[in-house]
Amino acid sequence: MRCIDRFNRLLAVILAAFLGVLSLSGCGQEEEVTAAYETENYNRDIYRGGLFAEQLCVSSGDVALAGAPDTSVMRASALFDVEHQKVDFAYNMFEQLYPASTTKTMTALLAIKNADLSSIVTVSANADSRNFAADETTCGIQAGDQLSLQDLLRGLMMVSGNDAAVAIAEYIAGSTDAFAQMMNDEAARLMATHTHFVNPHGLHDINHYTTAYDLYLIFNECIKYDAFIDVIGTNTFTASITGADGLVRQEHWEQTNFYAAGLAEQPRDAVIIGGKTGTTTPAGNCLILLETSAQGSPYISVIMGADTKSLLYQNMTALINGIPVSE
Repeated sequence: MRCIDRFNRLLAVILAAFLGVLSLSGCGQEEEVTAAYETENYNRDIYRGGLFAEQLCVSSGDVALAGAPDTSVMRASALFDVEHQKVDFAYNMFEQLYPASTTKTMTALLAIKNADLSSIVTVSANADSRNFAADETTCGIQAGDQLSLQDLLRGLMMVSGNDAAVAIAEYIAGSTDAFAQMMNDEAARLMATHTHFVNPHGLHDINHYTTAYDLYLIFNECIKYDAFIDVIGTNTFTASITGADGLVRQEHWEQTNFYAAGLAEQPRDAVIIGGKTGTTTPAGNCLILLETSAQGSPYISVIMGADTKSLLYQNMTALINGIPVSE
């Protein structure tokens, strides 16, 4: 009887294993078909969010580039050919660094992925711009204000409002701590394994860090979404905000990057779509951008820890000028 029981158990194990192999085989075929379709349709229209995020630029270390920027005045830099999945330039792109307000790309991503951007958000006292330090960037929202999540996204990305970052975090997750956990979960999903966030805005904390490569992974995911492309590509915007007293006021916002403001030399053969700036004393001057080549191909460029804003943009222009004229 024991032999029969043992035989039955063995038979059950063999049958389960056999069914498991069949199941895995079927999934593999389905994934191959899906991958073929997505590859065929990859980047058909960058402005409609058609980027295929799973096709990533990969390099094991530094990559040289003719006419590369001066790396002695920065901590890390990289240039990614998104369409052809190539790293055209890399300097210290795996070094853990402080991201400053480039953090807000992740905050924007979670807002876009987890909520209806037409939703109306009521600003809490935690997100009141009057409660932030004088040297912090805010977009002017106040406790009791009501505005759409879409407009908060503009205040976040265009003006780099720390108040908007807190308002978004509380709306999405209930608190900034819970939102930080969501940020880290999303970073892990994107394989940004050298990243850790503790807040939604990028104010300095020794436990808040990323790398130039991880920042690319996050930004590369962001540009899959029309809403993100729209926000970073808008130079000026006037938001209508309903105050706690019921009165409507206007807030005028402009992009913080010098290219949009006309304060930096434009690259020769590329068009800058937009991106995100970031500056703190420990982080230095940071910038990540989406641009298109003369042929219309998308590129992501990033510089972290530049000594000054002037050097940041001078070297970013040099970096983008390194894009091949004929690809």
